[in-house]
Amino acid sequence: MLSGVAFGQAINDNQPVNYNFPKLKSGITMPVTIPLAEISNMINTSVKDLIYEDNSYTDNDNDQFKVKVWKTRPIRLVGGTNQNILIEVPLKVWAEKGIGTLGLCTYQNTTFETVMSFSTTINFQNNWTLKTTTEPNGFRWVVKPVLDFGRIQIPITGLVEKSLIEQQLKFSKTIDQQLATQLNFQQYAVMAWNIFSNPFNISEEYKTWLKITPISVNITPLKFYGNQINTNLGIDVYSETFTGNRPASAPPVKTVTDFSVVPALTDKFLLQTTANIPFTQATEIARNLFLDKEYDIRGSSVKIKDIKVYGADNRVMIEAETEGYVNGKAFISGIPIYDEAKKKIVLSNTKFNLRTANILQKTATLLFKGRIIKMIQEEYGIPTQELESSSKKSIEDAFNKEYYKGLKITGKVFDLKPGQVLMNPYGITAVIDTNATLKLILDGI
Repeated sequence: MLSGVAFGQAINDNQPVNYNFPKLKSGITMPVTIPLAEISNMINTSVKDLIYEDNSYTDNDNDQFKVKVWKTRPIRLVGGTNQNILIEVPLKVWAEKGIGTLGLCTYQNTTFETVMSFSTTINFQNNWTLKTTTEPNGFRWVVKPVLDFGRIQIPITGLVEKSLIEQQLKFSKTIDQQLATQLNFQQYAVMAWNIFSNPFNISEEYKTWLKITPISVNITPLKFYGNQINTNLGIDVYSETFTGNRPASAPPVKTVTDFSVVPALTDKFLLQTTANIPFTQATEIARNLFLDKEYDIRGSSVKIKDIKVYGADNRVMIEAETEGYVNGKAFISGIPIYDEAKKKIVLSNTKFNLRTANILQKTATLLFKGRIIKMIQEEYGIPTQELESSSKKSIEDAFNKEYYKGLKITGKVFDLKPGQVLMNPYGITAVIDTNATLKLILDGI
């Protein structure tokens, strides 16, 4: 559970709430997608177009043969069926062969194309590096190479294949070396770690911050698909929420601790958001409901001429000024709770006090008390739909950003409702339980 995210409503223009939640141990779980197109980009960037060149007629036992091999199109990667990657390298080959004796040779060249194939197995080491083992998987001729000397047609498939087989073995090692260099995910782990180490600005307007301190990381085994590699990343964290001034950032890390491999992780988590309802807003709701309304008490009427809401002794206090049969001030206090059926924050465990000079009968006082308490309990409440929508938008805005180039986070809130309700000096704080998902994507690295 990720606890402690906060979304703050303004308390008033001059008095923001400084409300710091306790430090809680929790966790974030994110599916991680590594597009094979990204790995292809890495390989294609590191592999030059001219892959191999033999410019000597006299090497290889005076074979009178030259050859050049180019990459004609981007190297392509697809997911295999055995937790491996299949690599295809489209090649153009230029070859020149000399025919003759006693140093008198006639040379003829030809150009043809082939597709070289490899199979690469990948193991994710817990130090964030990938260990790959690449093996040749043969090559396919588009057109077999033949030298045309007029009357003499000389197939040179054997010569070219011999050279290509040797180069394919060397190229396999080159692929492993390049993948080891390019696919060191320590740098991306450091990026992700430092993302969560810096406070998230959940709401600029209301100065609300989430600070997450990563502790450890768990990862599920890699799964290979036709166009991507998937895994789940679980980060154990401490989370803290601050409203008011921005909290200090944790020192950035340069390396990340080794991770642990676990069989499975869930792809969603629970976080807690908060929404602050200022007493000014609570008062406005009460005035819209009750101001200038008249209520019957034993054939006479009581009119509410003013009403306000504030906090007292860790309770919500509603102060109603009345005139008519009851001329004075009624004080109704209660503990705020969330009523899921009404979708409102309402008052429970209500208490009543009356200050008046014109009610002498105890029975009349009890009738008025019963009537106004029932009215408050049945009619008064703070709707939470707007709070829920605001909190959902704030969370999704914070978790749908590219915090580093090539490292994107996408998130979605799919269930959100208030739970615990707290008091603060300037209003009511609703703790909102939220189910969400996060996804980490390497894109454009």
